[in-house]
Amino acid sequence: MQGFDLERDILRQVRDYLAWHGWMTIRFQQGLGSHKGLSDLVAIKDGRTIWIEVKTRRGNLSSHQIKFQEQINLHEGTYWVIRSLDQLMKKLNEKGGRE
Repeated sequence: MQGFDLERDILRQVRDYLAWHGWMTIRFQQGLGSHKGLSDLVAIKDGRTIWIEVKTRRGNLSSHQIKFQEQINLHEGTYWVIRSLDQLMKKLNEKGGRE
């Protein structure tokens, strides 16, 4: 989708889409005492949990975010870097989502 190049706009679209389709979403805010590298969102539905980091087309993961992603993957979790609502919709459909 064009016109949504700011991370906050992409994040809002992703969160709203997931909520509209029955996902419980939790938004994490980094701050004092936060786990370094924690994803922006976690989405839960029908026993599935997806850790979601939202980035712009040019955004890169920080070293802490890469370590967090590695830990999620090590524990056989699902971690996605999402750069657009279209990308989220495609991933959900690829993974057998009912959206």
